[in-house]
Amino acid sequence: MTPTATNYREGWQTLLDELQRRTAVAQAMGGEERIARQHSRGRLTARERVEIFCDESSFCEYGALAGGNHPAGQAALAADALVGGTGKVDGKTVVLLSEDFTVKGGSIGHPNAAKRARLVRLALEQKYPLVLMLDGAGERADNQKERYPNNPSDLQLLADLQGKVPVVSLVLGTSAGHGALSGMFADLIIMLEGSAMVTAGPPLVQASLGISTTPEELGGARMHTSISGVAHNFGKTEQDCFAMARYYLSLLPKQIGHALPTTPQASNAIPRTVDQLLDIIPPQANQSYNMLNVLQELADSQSLFELQPNYGSSMVTALARIGGFPCMLIANQPMVMAGAITSEAAEKAAHFMTVADTFGLPLITLLDNPGVMPGPESEKSGILKAAARMFTAQRRYRGQKIVVTLRKAFGFGSSVMGMNPWDNQAVSMALPAVNLGGVPAIGGAEAAKASDEDASQIKHIQSGAWVPADAMAFDRIVDPRELRNEIIKVLHR
Repeated sequence: MTPTATNYREGWQTLLDELQRRTAVAQAMGGEERIARQHSRGRLTARERVEIFCDESSFCEYGALAGGNHPAGQAALAADALVGGTGKVDGKTVVLLSEDFTVKGGSIGHPNAAKRARLVRLALEQKYPLVLMLDGAGERADNQKERYPNNPSDLQLLADLQGKVPVVSLVLGTSAGHGALSGMFADLIIMLEGSAMVTAGPPLVQASLGISTTPEELGGARMHTSISGVAHNFGKTEQDCFAMARYYLSLLPKQIGHALPTTPQASNAIPRTVDQLLDIIPPQANQSYNMLNVLQELADSQSLFELQPNYGSSMVTALARIGGFPCMLIANQPMVMAGAITSEAAEKAAHFMTVADTFGLPLITLLDNPGVMPGPESEKSGILKAAARMFTAQRRYRGQKIVVTLRKAFGFGSSVMGMNPWDNQAVSMALPAVNLGGVPAIGGAEAAKASDEDASQIKHIQSGAWVPADAMAFDRIVDPRELRNEIIKVLHR
């Protein structure tokens, strides 16, 4: 007998009721008590994070029912401690993974691992930017007791994803083990105040090394953004972290090869003179100033975003719009060790030069340094290796490379910043106060054991822009007040 429409509807209703029940379990996360505990720590839940981060009503969840049907009949785990899917950020589709600490401490079970792999593969195949929100304990302790099919590790896929789409990691709680490792594949790593990122948590450290410690002592946000250099930026609130990540994504193309999101018609992007530079930059090379003040004048209003500000602080790395064009800025900081290039500064610069090359961002380097940092401690830190890596990064860069020598540039310090003559620069500019040489004029003569007459000659050759301009070491010698306009001319080509 052919079933009636009423029979169809009754059958469907049973299934739909069950779908609604299972979806409600997933949406409830770890339950009211654990959600309240998360909020008591001043932390948002995984679902709140996704909803706040994405454009309104744009999140589309994948794998909500994973963890809801254990083969051995164990209790359902809401979304198996991972909320993931696609959403929009300023209208641009991204893939998101948000670890749910309210379920098993955000640990990674087998369905969780499969979901992670599926979502990273989605970003890889569809060329979507990827955002990781980390707040979990790593591999689940009882995974070895269960038999699940083998799945490709998301770490393998994250390695494949590098250099193809933008990837951002937000560390919003304690991230340990596998989760912390997955965060390392990002172009930009942002940590929340009070968060931590560790290879293994305190219990494992106690068991293996006999050391009693806390997650923050092992891998706190302040340590990783200022000492280890593992993370780049630090946010005091989750909203601060979200704002940094969203702005970073807004300056990059969706994937490599796509056009940059330019806004040359914006009111704050119009060309203008920067008279203030005459008050900011002393023409004498032995006087310091704050490079950030220079960058603020060159950048479009309210567009400057400093990257990794607390690490390698003799180098400034930043994103900004100049004339409406997103740019990567790499600049020496004369306020810190006169702008000398340390291992930390070189490693930081090399990373963001590579990011600029990957996504086609114009690279603007601003030189004012006495060279690569010498001395026993610098050599122990591996300065030769770090400086060589930075030199390689700028040498391999193939976008619009704009090099501006503001004042001093000595020895290998000029080369790693890209001031090598005729080296794929779109333009190499200098201010009239430029001061060049193999070694600094102050101390250089003594190092060469030169006579007073020789020392005077060295200082004369190293002082001023006229000799290098005559030798075509620079394409243009420019008035500081016109520097922003000169950069915009090149960006508009």
